[in-house]
Amino acid sequence: MGDGLRCHPSAKTMVGIWATSGGRRRTEPKESYSSRHCEDDTSLEADEAPLLRHKPSDWKAPKIILGFECLESTAFNGVATNLVVYLHNVLHGSNASNAANAATWSGTSYFTPLVGALIADTYWGNYKTIVISLTIYLLGMIIITVSAFTPSLRPPPCEESSCQPATSAQNLVFFSGLYLIAFGSGGVRSALLPFGADQFSDENAVEREKKLSFFSWFYVTVTFGLLTSGTLIVYIQENVDWALGFGIATLCIALAFGGFVLGTPIYRLRMPSGSPLKSVFRVLVASCRKMSLEVPTDSTLLHEVNDKNSDNLEQQRLMHTEEFRFLDKAAIVLDSDLKDNDPQSSWKLCTITQVEELKILLRLLPIWVTGIFYCTAYSQMNTTFIQQGSAMSTKIGSFSIPPASLCSFEVICVMAWVLCYNKIIGPITRSYMGNRRGLSQLQRMGIGRFLMILTMATAAFVEARRLESTRAGESISIAWQLPQYFIMAGSEVFSLITQLEFFYGQAPDTMKSMCTAIALLTVSLGNYLSSLIVTLVALATTTGGSPGWISEDLNSGHLDYYFLGLTGLCTLNFAAYLAFARNYTLKKVILDN
Repeated sequence: MGDGLRCHPSAKTMVGIWATSGGRRRTEPKESYSSRHCEDDTSLEADEAPLLRHKPSDWKAPKIILGFECLESTAFNGVATNLVVYLHNVLHGSNASNAANAATWSGTSYFTPLVGALIADTYWGNYKTIVISLTIYLLGMIIITVSAFTPSLRPPPCEESSCQPATSAQNLVFFSGLYLIAFGSGGVRSALLPFGADQFSDENAVEREKKLSFFSWFYVTVTFGLLTSGTLIVYIQENVDWALGFGIATLCIALAFGGFVLGTPIYRLRMPSGSPLKSVFRVLVASCRKMSLEVPTDSTLLHEVNDKNSDNLEQQRLMHTEEFRFLDKAAIVLDSDLKDNDPQSSWKLCTITQVEELKILLRLLPIWVTGIFYCTAYSQMNTTFIQQGSAMSTKIGSFSIPPASLCSFEVICVMAWVLCYNKIIGPITRSYMGNRRGLSQLQRMGIGRFLMILTMATAAFVEARRLESTRAGESISIAWQLPQYFIMAGSEVFSLITQLEFFYGQAPDTMKSMCTAIALLTVSLGNYLSSLIVTLVALATTTGGSPGWISEDLNSGHLDYYFLGLTGLCTLNFAAYLAFARNYTLKKVILDN
């Protein structure tokens, strides 16, 4: 998926409020509930509002951004969706190396948003990050288009069973363009959604409603771009000309670039506000400095900013928790830490809230790790699933279906799952569980991880059936793959989509963008891990003259064994997730009436 996790329209946000005695303050474990609401709204928090260059807000700027995203999604997926096929049919790479290269590139594409988010928040701001990233993006698109168009930059077509692999120079040109796209798209992906949120003001109720509508339309444009690339561009690439297909994708980015720059005068811009990592390092330094001290049993003795003296009355304060007590030492108050009752240095004395922010990151870490293993299996949709489909009959009725186009079927299934959840599963679970929330985010992510086990098991069964038919001299239809794509779509709705929502909701106010990028990082590392596993499996199974599980001719290999291995990995990951989720402590916010 070009834009990582597809943002489904927000259906509803439910917040459970736990009241404490005395009526002065309440704690609020925040867990937003929606089929997909990945609003990255850090830029519009109250403490950053003065950093916005205020201009009249209307729908002109958001319309430009939505059009931009539609074109960008079409362009990125015009490369990503069919990449493994191009590497095989044009550059003549091996199946194992193609799967590894595609996974590595996809992983890089989802790692760069973290870098982009840090740069945008600390140095450049969202607008400048988008413009610079677009320049890199467009250059990469031009390079791969020229590579596909110029005969000397690609190997000659295969002659019967003889295929000449691409030379080092040819690979260098193509992969240089490919990785420029990865870096450019990552910068755009990290900054575009918060930049869109910047165009609305939270101080106005009407604009808050418009912003919710914007996120719904943002999802529509992402989906439309994916469907366009998965059908039209993929068809042109495989049936007309690869260079023309890449050229159309390049034209989309060029149009997006031009339209975005032309809209500059009407944008509301937010200036960078500093690195969100500084608070984390302050807590670590302060706790290490007070390593020899004992944490008081009464948490009220720890340092916290009084609301009346706070520079930011809207700053979210967090309730103290008992986990990771070593970090509480950063909030122990010593006489030497204060001057006129105010902290002398934030590197010596931190607030409970700052300590709890770091604790939140540590609690999220185990959930995040299970997301990496989950995404290792999820990445098969753009690699081995396509290779599996290429070895089947691509005829469904009178139509020839490119294997990569089944990704578009998966997108349609995602929307069907969302509709099913909103209309059937959600109401049933809310009624059965007797609460307004229904399934919690942690429960939904668990369901998604379980469905991934079923996805990999189904893929293994289909591959075993395909090999059996091949030995009998028959060829089964690519329609056999539809169930595994359908189950994977359900897994994506419950797990990947909810994961981004969960990380955004649990994130401290000062780390919304960073935690959202960290959630996307699971996709990156999952792709890297997939690439490593494919490489190791190829090395381990090709000994003694064996063709290996992922062989050049899949009919001679055992891709079904590979899928069974991933089924086992997903099962272990699911068990680990259940243990972590059962012990997870939700973020609790202290609010003053």
